Amino acid sequence: MNTALSHDTILPNWLLRCAENQPNHLAAQCGPVRWSFTELLRQADHLAYQLAARGVSKESRVALLATNGLPFVVTVHALMRLGAILIPLNTRLTQQELAWQLSDVQATFLCSDQRYADIAQQLADEITPLAHVLITSDVQQDVLVADQTEGPVIALQETIHLDAVHSIMYTSGTTGHPKGVLITYGMLCWGALGSALTLGHYADDCWLACLPLFHVSGLTVLMRSVINGISVNLHEKFEPEAVNRAIFEERVTIISVVAVVLQRMLDALDASEAQGRYPATLRCVLLGGGPAPRPLLERCAAKNIPVVQTYGLTESCAQAVTLLPADALRKLGSAGKPLFPVQLRILTEDYQPVPPGEPGIIHLQGPTITPGYDHRPEATAHAFHNGWFTTGDLGYVDEEGYLYVLDRRTDLIISGGENVYPAEIEAVLMSHPEVEDAGVCGVDDSQWGQLPIAFVRLREGSSLTATELGPYVTQHLAHYKRPKAIYAVAQLPRNSAGKLLRRELPGLLPS
Repeated sequence: MNTALSHDTILPNWLLRCAENQPNHLAAQCGPVRWSFTELLRQADHLAYQLAARGVSKESRVALLATNGLPFVVTVHALMRLGAILIPLNTRLTQQELAWQLSDVQATFLCSDQRYADIAQQLADEITPLAHVLITSDVQQDVLVADQTEGPVIALQETIHLDAVHSIMYTSGTTGHPKGVLITYGMLCWGALGSALTLGHYADDCWLACLPLFHVSGLTVLMRSVINGISVNLHEKFEPEAVNRAIFEERVTIISVVAVVLQRMLDALDASEAQGRYPATLRCVLLGGGPAPRPLLERCAAKNIPVVQTYGLTESCAQAVTLLPADALRKLGSAGKPLFPVQLRILTEDYQPVPPGEPGIIHLQGPTITPGYDHRPEATAHAFHNGWFTTGDLGYVDEEGYLYVLDRRTDLIISGGENVYPAEIEAVLMSHPEVEDAGVCGVDDSQWGQLPIAFVRLREGSSLTATELGPYVTQHLAHYKRPKAIYAVAQLPRNSAGKLLRRELPGLLPS
């Protein structure tokens, strides 16, 4: 019986195996600090023992509120050594949004770095039985638990069960209510192997991570590092000059970006002495986060920048479909073909096959696809049909099987690589006592790709103005979700069944 990477497969802990096989190989670099796989393992084990003394154990649900940095990296691996479940939190969310997610996922521990210590403690005080654990770095860059408690020495987990849940990552749905996507070890493993088979794998690969680690696109970089035994060049935040400098000086070979990030990198490159050219050591610029603007792709092609378009989502553990570098110019605008473990189908709304060239709904199947949503059996059942995951995204495949993504879900707004769902903003607007109805859509923006705008119908007799809703929205939504503009209208477009027709909202814009 062939059980290779089956659901019941047990593998060695990835970081532990890297430390055994490549003890002195660079694992992570963040600023001036460079850690080998041996040092990263030492840090992770040290933190794991301290977390265990605080009560963290196998299957504990541990949220993490931290910026990109070594404390984030070490916490991820420490939780794996304990068999605990990671819940990475979006640092851009409001305290109200964070509290909802923490309560929904039933987290019992909230780890934070120093930057988010105050808000984390406020959340712990608000939510029972949530305990705050502050994680800091000392001058030698040892990662520590503040106010650490001594406890009995425990046996750390040396193996990984591929069917076990590694993390729960929240993503918004079209209803406006975020859902926790179950990410298993098997999804991460198959995703890393599929990516390496498509992009190639070299011993000196160094993957630059400047996107947030709380996103699946960031977290998977950390996992690919220890699965494939490659280095990570970690940046606390995206700064185009710093990223370009690392590409030139630190021999970065791969970088994951979204369109707005790549645009800013190219602008900084043109303003530098490099004359718009990256070194040959940069062999792959993995571009995701939604359909790429054609002018950007043409700009990269003119500079021989090795852009590799990709399509994926949280439920597919990021990368699901990727365009091979050799096809970048021949199939400009395509997301490519599925990774080795992934199957792709384009179907109609009633699940009938669509011929090549005709648009339909993208469906995915394979071991990189989530088993479902945390404690939401109805949502899980709705997302799958005969074993195929319904992405809701529109696209088509050409005669050669290359995928072209037309839209990231019918109503989805992608702003700077962040998913913004109109229904979530509409729900906040309609919670205001003087708002009768609300509709949200996206408008094109040269810097961010898209920005949300909102239309509201105020209750009869209301003296409220649309602009006065701004402070109310600010209290309830993260900055990137806040509408660029709010317009008061007499009526919103709805069909005979009362469904909001968001595609007609731009027609309400004042001329």
